[in-house]
Amino acid sequence: MSETKTMAETRDVIIIGGGHNGLVTAFYLAKAGFKPLVLERRAQVGGAAVTEEFHPGFRCSTLVHNTGSLRADVVRDMQLERHGLKRTTPDVSTVSLQPDGRALILYSDTKKAAQEISQWSQKDAAGYADFGNALAKIGKVIGEALALTPPNIDNPSTGDLWGMLKTGRSIRNLGKKDMYRFLRWGPMAVADLAAEFFDTEPLRATVAARGIFGTFLGPWSAGSALVLLLRAAADPTPVGTVQFATGGAGSVTQAMAAVAKQAGAEIRTNADVAEIRVKDGVATGVVLASGEEISAKAVVSNADPKRTLMRLVDPTHLAPDFVQKIKNYRSLGTVAKINLALSGLPDFPALKAKGNGDLLKGRIQISPEIDYLERAFDESKYGNFSRQPYLEITFPSLTDPSLAPAGQHVMSIYMQYAPYKLRNSDWESQRTALGEAVVKTITQYAPTLPQKILRHQIITPKDFEETYGLTGGHIFHGELALDQFFTMRPLLDWARYQTPIDKLYLCGNGTHPGTGLTGGSGANAAREIAQALKK
Repeated sequence: MSETKTMAETRDVIIIGGGHNGLVTAFYLAKAGFKPLVLERRAQVGGAAVTEEFHPGFRCSTLVHNTGSLRADVVRDMQLERHGLKRTTPDVSTVSLQPDGRALILYSDTKKAAQEISQWSQKDAAGYADFGNALAKIGKVIGEALALTPPNIDNPSTGDLWGMLKTGRSIRNLGKKDMYRFLRWGPMAVADLAAEFFDTEPLRATVAARGIFGTFLGPWSAGSALVLLLRAAADPTPVGTVQFATGGAGSVTQAMAAVAKQAGAEIRTNADVAEIRVKDGVATGVVLASGEEISAKAVVSNADPKRTLMRLVDPTHLAPDFVQKIKNYRSLGTVAKINLALSGLPDFPALKAKGNGDLLKGRIQISPEIDYLERAFDESKYGNFSRQPYLEITFPSLTDPSLAPAGQHVMSIYMQYAPYKLRNSDWESQRTALGEAVVKTITQYAPTLPQKILRHQIITPKDFEETYGLTGGHIFHGELALDQFFTMRPLLDWARYQTPIDKLYLCGNGTHPGTGLTGGSGANAAREIAQALKK
């Protein structure tokens, strides 16, 4: 007897990828009356916001380690705190270590930070408050724009015109001085912006580092100030506050998954989507790697734009000029992540007089001067990883002892610059050298580190791509730059979460605003998708 294949019922919406934006989209679509099905290729949801054990008894936020940028309205709407999310904000925001044995200590509280800065420069202490006030005002206006859907340039709707009018009014209301700053700062190099307010080199570099994190930009690159302004929309303090989720970043996405399910979404893990089915220019469903087919009225991809439109969709369904543009969308990563299991805390001589422990609860930066950052960037321009890299370090086990055995610690390190494409080499053969360069750099400031290391976990840009599905290893699904921002993210004419294929949408970080762990792209996309499907 021949076996007949029964077709499953057609789903309302399939969401490809259970990263944070996919889960946020699922929640809002479920609240709008749809029944979304989330398909996650890995064994757990979370994408780049996961907590995993990397050595017996040691758990870490594998990739994202700071959860401070989550959009307040998303946290509120999803009631994440009621679903187990607990976040801690240490008093110390950033400790910037200096080669001469000193340390610049910046507190989350701006007044307290200014007192510390006054020991370096009275002028800079006043400048820090002024800069913070300007960022708060400008960041509020940018935050409003980030929550909008980018307008249709050629044929703006009434909603688009109203949104632009409101944004224009907000810019006018800044007053002449801050309006001028708003218009002038975005295209600037962040090194120039920092120099307008500060004389102290360590402070300039610590501020500037916020404008280059996760990008293929150096502090002297035009447009790097825009990145800092985008971050100020979520957090207006000059160097950004640090927030840790109890249980690591994975507890954010676990809470999101629980809320999305409660709202009516279904989530399947170990469900690797191999292909998006398209018929007559319309997305009709997906095919899993297992061969299972699932049809749907709409498909939403939380994967990056290149993976979605060049791999999951057969490019023959797209116009040749669109294919050419998406090929040129820049998404080559520059960040590596190193997680260390430690037998105890290393000693930082620069902090000894002030008490090591509490000062290590925030973010530790190795970015002593602007030229140091620019030299680190220079190496990556020629296909080499930085031997003296810019590092952002946290000890999450200090605020959350459940992450490591008693008395032992986890050290979480972002390393920049590690270009996705290495010149005359590959990441598998350079993995150990990368780890050694990072440890060697930190050892200059913490001499006892090497003998305390029990295990290295070294995650290269190639691992970001192969394990976590980020094309080119880019943590933001594509470069944050003036030409890949707002109405041009990912491409001009395609910034409204739609694609040239009818009923296929994007909701990941490769869409506006695309600034990391905010939930903004997912929330904005869900609003547009719900409206389109209800029509």
